[in-house]
Amino acid sequence: MIEIVTALVRDRHRHVLLVRKRGTESFMQPGGKREPGESDLDALARELREELGCGIVPGSATKLGVFQAPAANEPGQQVRAAVYAVRLAGEIVCQAEIEEHAWIDPREPTGRTLAVLARDTVLPLALSLNDGHQAL
Repeated sequence: MIEIVTALVRDRHRHVLLVRKRGTESFMQPGGKREPGESDLDALARELREELGCGIVPGSATKLGVFQAPAANEPGQQVRAAVYAVRLAGEIVCQAEIEEHAWIDPREPTGRTLAVLARDTVLPLALSLNDGHQAL
C-alpha cells in the first residue's frame, strides 16, 4: 500500500487542478508521500511547493476523507490517499517531476488519461463541494 496525501483544488469555474508527472500519461491530483514524522498538511504543503511552486492558503484545508484506488504509475500497487480540499497561494509553475498541469471540468473529464483515484473519487468529490472550496 502506498500512503499519500493529495490536494483537491478548484478554480472559479469549479474546474479541478490535475498534474501529470514526466514520463507518464495519467493526470492525477497534486500531492505525494509523507516524509517520516510529517503531518498530512506539512507533507501536502511541501509537495505543493516542490511540484507546483505554490503554497496553501492558511486555514483553507478541509479533509475530505481517505480513499483507496489502484496506483496510476506502479502496476499492481494500491494507493491510500488522504484527500484535502485546499486553496492555493501563488502562481502554479510546474517543477520537479511535474511536466504538465491542467484544469479539468469534473462534469466532462474527457480528452485526457486520468488516474483511477482522480476519475472515480476526486472528480466526483469536487462536484459535491460548495463554493467555499475554490482556488481563486
